Amino acid sequence: MPHFGLMDEYALGPVEGPLMRAKLHIRGGRRRLRQGLISLGIITLYDALIFAMQWYVAAPEHEKKFHIKDDEDMKDDKTVYKFLTRSGVLDGSFDYDVFNELAEKALYQDMSDYDYTEMLKGIESVMTQLGVMPFEESALPPEDPKTV
Repeated sequence: MPHFGLMDEYALGPVEGPLMRAKLHIRGGRRRLRQGLISLGIITLYDALIFAMQWYVAAPEHEKKFHIKDDEDMKDDKTVYKFLTRSGVLDGSFDYDVFNELAEKALYQDMSDYDYTEMLKGIESVMTQLGVMPFEESALPPEDPKTV
């Protein structure tokens, strides 16, 4: 994965760790898509989305914006997406369930013929709504070509 060897997720902590991982995976996912590694790019962007949502929920400055119900499992990505949409953080225009199915498919199939244009626009929209994007790629550790 694009973050291997570039960051110490645990040392960064439960807020900065997921944020850095999300940014590294956005950069890596885009690169993989451009290289024609479509399945790998989709999976990488899926990881970026999960960690971006984890960052948003964990960041203390966001806690005041919403109330988490006792029965909500905030470790479940589908629950977190629905929660963020219900809370008005996300506008709900991105179809998370369709993307989840696409990522599942990408785990087991070569998707080199898949047109990822709209999917990437959707991911970038969610990342912008969460406040993860835009970011300065020059502020990230340099990419390691060995991370595929």
